[in-house]
Amino acid sequence: MQDQVYNFAWTTQIIAAFAATINSVSDGIHYGWASPVIPILTSGDSPISITETDVQWLELLYMIGGIAGLPLTMFAVDKFGRKKSILLASANNLLSWILIAVANNVTTLHVARFLSGLGADVAFVAIPMYIAEIADQKIRGLLVAFIYIMLLIGIVICYSVAPFVSILASSSVGAAFVIAQLITLPFMPETPYYNLLKGKEEAAEKSLKWLRRRSDVKEELEEIKAAVARQSSERGKFKDIFIVPSNRKALIIMTVLNASQHLSSISVMLMNLHTILEDAEGIIEKNTSAIIFAVIMLIATVCAAGIVDKCGRKLLLVSSSLISSVALGSLAVYLTYKHFGYDVLPYNWVPIAAVFIYAASFRMGLGSVPIVLTGELFPTSVKAKGMTLSDFTYVFFGTITIYLFQILEKSIGIYVAFYIFSISCILAALFTVFFVPETKGKTLEQIQLILKGQPDVVDQNVTNPQNITHI
Repeated sequence: MQDQVYNFAWTTQIIAAFAATINSVSDGIHYGWASPVIPILTSGDSPISITETDVQWLELLYMIGGIAGLPLTMFAVDKFGRKKSILLASANNLLSWILIAVANNVTTLHVARFLSGLGADVAFVAIPMYIAEIADQKIRGLLVAFIYIMLLIGIVICYSVAPFVSILASSSVGAAFVIAQLITLPFMPETPYYNLLKGKEEAAEKSLKWLRRRSDVKEELEEIKAAVARQSSERGKFKDIFIVPSNRKALIIMTVLNASQHLSSISVMLMNLHTILEDAEGIIEKNTSAIIFAVIMLIATVCAAGIVDKCGRKLLLVSSSLISSVALGSLAVYLTYKHFGYDVLPYNWVPIAAVFIYAASFRMGLGSVPIVLTGELFPTSVKAKGMTLSDFTYVFFGTITIYLFQILEKSIGIYVAFYIFSISCILAALFTVFFVPETKGKTLEQIQLILKGQPDVVDQNVTNPQNITHI
């Protein structure tokens, strides 16, 4: 009977997580938009006249918008709550799609790309925070992984639709997912965690009853209250992220992992995939290759979501980083030979094989696990600030890698960038082995104790389940 109750509760948590992540499909379409649409805009029959500089800004402004959204994100998640912040990001996304759909000049497209990055920044802080605070620890990793699953569904849709239809039609598809979230998410509860943080105990109890699908939640509610009280009693000023050792450790871990995602080439790959795959045109048409690439990433992310709470975070991170390094190194060698004039036609299968292997390996760990950890590592007192700073490192390094790629492509050759990306993956694996704690099966309170260097207390809680906090 206990298992049946839990399974029923998980169903409602899955529904809430699904409603919270629908907008991520739209974010995925925005993320992959540049790769298939820029060739349309630079073609002879382009509906909008653009220059090479305009193209660079269309890629960069998405990331710059994310950076600009940081103050809004930090303010919104604590002031309005996790759910309302997600809805705010959705409304912003809808506006960006409307602007893209009606754009008749490049300036409008630039504004839309900036807004889409701003909305993604808010969503990618509020969504993992929302899910981490509603989920049972047994399925927390799975539910947080919904974010990337939805994101990749969006990329698959983008690569499957955008090259073959008008910009108006592809924008309408993106807007449809945003509207779906604006309709469904208002019916989901705010997290019990946030309600207690605001002193709304009755609302927290009601939310917990709906999420757990049982009427008796007194014990769990008291445990959450105790954890919220303890964490809230700690100092929560901005500087405390840096001067409190456990907070600083969490920030360092998330900074390195978020940087490693982009330094493994993911943004460069997604925004330049059609160009990178041109040499494999004789094997598979590049638009088809891009769709396969996105589908492989989606399948790998679904697989990772299914095993992240069983295999653990560290194993997936390390294995993913090492295999990605091999794939990117192989691509770098191929591009080196091509750059120096060697006949690479007999080996034109290398880029497509390397890109497909990278798609699978990256999303099995390095591209999926950090979003799980970002909702787990920061305590109540600095959670909004810590997660926002983590998101800053994500979009900052995304911007840096895109700019680096553009510079190297013009001045030396893109092969140099992929050597850098390959080495970065090796460093990410080493960092994970020595510095990233395993959070599998741990409550948020237990994770804080680990970061504080008190694993013995965690072991006592595991031995005595009544001491475990369920937030």
